[in-house]
Amino acid sequence: MRIGILSDIHSNLEALTETLGALEKLRPDTILCLGDVVGYGASVNECCALVRARAAMTLLGNHDAAVAGRMDYSFYYDAARHALDWTASRIEPGHLEWLRGLPYAHRLENAQFTHASPVDPEAYEYVFAIEQARELLPHLEALADVNFLGHSHLCKAFALNAAGDVTEVVAPRFGLRRGYKYVISVGSVGQPRDCDNRAAFVLYDSDERVVEYHRVPYDIEAAAQKIFDADLALNFGKRLFIGV
Repeated sequence: MRIGILSDIHSNLEALTETLGALEKLRPDTILCLGDVVGYGASVNECCALVRARAAMTLLGNHDAAVAGRMDYSFYYDAARHALDWTASRIEPGHLEWLRGLPYAHRLENAQFTHASPVDPEAYEYVFAIEQARELLPHLEALADVNFLGHSHLCKAFALNAAGDVTEVVAPRFGLRRGYKYVISVGSVGQPRDCDNRAAFVLYDSDERVVEYHRVPYDIEAAAQKIFDADLALNFGKRLFIGV
């Protein structure tokens, strides 16, 4: 099965549209969204509608959970809290109910999908550094062969084995080796933070056991201008240009 995996759209319609267009050309068997459909950006309802129409499964990201009333976000910094309040005040009732019903995790064949760490997905812990990947070693037996997540907005992959070895995989396309388990951060569609301003997504071929990162340019000016025109922090638009 060829699985298109996207995450962290953050109400960026321009990035989402180009990503779905690129995925359509790749013709995956299914598309999965790892969450954070909303937050930061201005195209809340448009992004919800597109994801609901195109993704076979969507998971609950922390921004989705905040907007849906499923988590306390009082500890978020001011601009992020304001963006969540702004989103909650504008999201259509049908989309809000959809967010309220999203799961934290999904399993498909030999793969596990979560928004954040595959260990206790409701805690929304990050895995974007090798030190954090090492913390998963005590849970190795419970992990799936390959574990896909978002949350960090980074394209990062780690291979772990029972001997306690943890290695970062640095390649845009790589095969999964027998005897290892993988934790793969798929990057962000709508707000990349790895100094590459293009939208990111992953294509996973479960038969060939191959993971491939894809990057897609989109109309950043249009997405940023919507943020500038809305009652949202200007930095949420400015950072799109440099991918941080």
